[in-house]
Amino acid sequence: MNLMHFKKHLVLVILAVVSTALYFLDYFLIGNARDIAASFLGNLAFLPVYVILVTLVIEQIMRDRERQTVMRKLNMVIGVFFSEVGNGLLRELSGYVVICDDLRSRLQVSGQWKEDEFQGALEYLGTHEPRIDCSGCDKQRLKDLLVSKRGFLVGLLENQNLLEHEQFTDLLWAVFHLMEELDARQSFVNMPKTDIEHLNGDIKRAFGHLSREWVLYMQHLKQDYPYLFSLAVRLNPMLEHPDPLVY
Repeated sequence: MNLMHFKKHLVLVILAVVSTALYFLDYFLIGNARDIAASFLGNLAFLPVYVILVTLVIEQIMRDRERQTVMRKLNMVIGVFFSEVGNGLLRELSGYVVICDDLRSRLQVSGQWKEDEFQGALEYLGTHEPRIDCSGCDKQRLKDLLVSKRGFLVGLLENQNLLEHEQFTDLLWAVFHLMEELDARQSFVNMPKTDIEHLNGDIKRAFGHLSREWVLYMQHLKQDYPYLFSLAVRLNPMLEHPDPLVY
């Protein structure tokens, strides 16, 4: 610590010596102490403004760098979520969508996709409301899938960094709520129509958040991690038969 303070003081002394030497050089070249003094006072008057401007610029740069660091960590968390839960859940919930062929075709992400294709998929998801019908689906299998990931989901919800990502937090709450609704039911036999409609709404909410975040995550991989994107394309949960092999 003493060495660090010494270096700081040494830098200040060197700067003061250099500044003094430059003023003496100015005096010997121009020979007008009054002009030099006026120039010095003018610069001194603007010094607080310089300090404010430099401080603001540095603070903005530090904030941007800190935000980028946080977003990189968040994207890592999002990647783990899709590996552990998201991809399987998206594949499972797509079976609850009535007439899913159009939706699947819109989400056939390929290595040739560019910004326009990703934006087109997001616009489609934002304007298209899928119709959900869970009456003929294996809700017990969906329940088992989510309940088996309860600890993982709780751990994500405890991650304070996720507060920086509202949309992904909404996704987690929607998935967690769906899990709680399913876990609260001991049986899915002879469910009243009103209860089926209630579950349809919960599934629709979770699927809407999940599909949108999945497209954004794929877009992030395409831009920043092409090698991860290649595998994610082959394991696209919207494919009827995902295959990790490269042909």
